Amino acid sequence: MEEKDKFDLKSLASRCGLFGGSSTDEIVQKIIDLDKSYQSGDLVTIYNYFLSVSTNPDVLMQVIRLADRFRDSSTLSYLLDILLMKNVEKPELKEKYINTRVMCAKAIANYKDTSSVTPLLYCLNNKDENYKIRLACADALGKIGDRYAVAPLIEVVKDEEEKSVYLKESAASALGMLGDLRAIEPLVSILEANKGIWNKFTFLKERVIEALGKMRIANNDRVFNALKESLLDESPQIRINAIEAIMDSEHEEAYETIKRCLVDDNDYEVQKNALIALYNLGGREILDEVVSLPIYSEQLKDEALSMIEEYEEETVEIYREDRNNQ
Repeated sequence: MEEKDKFDLKSLASRCGLFGGSSTDEIVQKIIDLDKSYQSGDLVTIYNYFLSVSTNPDVLMQVIRLADRFRDSSTLSYLLDILLMKNVEKPELKEKYINTRVMCAKAIANYKDTSSVTPLLYCLNNKDENYKIRLACADALGKIGDRYAVAPLIEVVKDEEEKSVYLKESAASALGMLGDLRAIEPLVSILEANKGIWNKFTFLKERVIEALGKMRIANNDRVFNALKESLLDESPQIRINAIEAIMDSEHEEAYETIKRCLVDDNDYEVQKNALIALYNLGGREILDEVVSLPIYSEQLKDEALSMIEEYEEETVEIYREDRNNQ
């Protein structure tokens, strides 16, 4: 049955105020109230039509939210049209739709449909595009998981003329989600550029380390050495991220490298994360060592005791008595 045989979409849109005469809040409430009168299949048809005719960015955002509940395949083409601004004839109006298009990219990612990769790449690679939209497209590409997106994302990470470091962060995160080994070289190069321009961009390095950790690259000495060097970074969060990535690396020196952080690092949160990583790698033994040996701080001993307490409460009481008697 065709849409026009089921109900008059244009009249419905008019009653909801899409063609003028109502405030945005009134329009949004009327669209929300459609749930009371229509079943899911009809709502999808209605939302698709509203996405194609509405010119109000705030209304479009609400319709996108509502349509995302169903994620019907028929809605995807309407979302892509909004992302690509096919329904907006005047380029100067694009600024009004930035947040709407960002939401579109996020909704598109939820479909995990590889047919969306090309339009997302088109927006990502357009340097005249608003950076928020490019960020959202990079994130969407990582979530969709298509290998076709790997090379363009690598180009974003490598591009020294790219003005948006935030876009590089999103591209690095997306590469981590994709897990393609082609990304190793450009990601490691950022960590190795200790005296380069990217050294001062802490968040970019954090995203790069996270991406390398997600790839779980076993016994790659270049990656391991770059992560090991990151343990000396001035940012505690970078050091914590490096500990997690080293833990996941399956490198033969991972345990001993992380263990040095328990004594050498002067930040308690870093020490704590190192202790957790070592416990994940080797089990209970490291907790007993930290509690027993004087080279470890009292704060770290307390953390080790708390971790032991989850398994053997009696053992904890013995340790505490020994410490009180010293």
